[in-house]
Amino acid sequence: MRYAGFWLRFVAWVMDSAMLAALPLIVALIIAPIFFTTSRTVAVLGVIFFIVPVVGTTGWLYYALMESSSYQATMGKRALGLRVVGLNGEPVSFGRASGRFFLKILSSILLIGYLMAAFTARKQALHDMMAGCIVIRG
Repeated sequence: MRYAGFWLRFVAWVMDSAMLAALPLIVALIIAPIFFTTSRTVAVLGVIFFIVPVVGTTGWLYYALMESSSYQATMGKRALGLRVVGLNGEPVSFGRASGRFFLKILSSILLIGYLMAAFTARKQALHDMMAGCIVIRG
């Protein structure tokens, strides 16, 4: 297996982040007229009960569904020929991909968690190690 290094993964993350940032904006632009042409209360309730949950779950569902799909990668990873697999090269389940996503919070808090991908033998970040995953090329 050829492991994906830090910079390849970083570029994939930038691509995915750009796409994920655009998605809630598009949803908000479509939905906004419904909520903001009525009373202020309806607008606030629309934001609380629709837009916030959409933004809050979009990233998790995107990463978990794509990485546990037959593609085994997000769109950014696919564009660079990367895949997320288990330690033995097996596909990851939705549960494992979800765990990997939420463990990224720990990698973010510690900061070094992401940088570990540049220095570990299998190019694993902290969340990869904890979820039992690796990101490979090809």
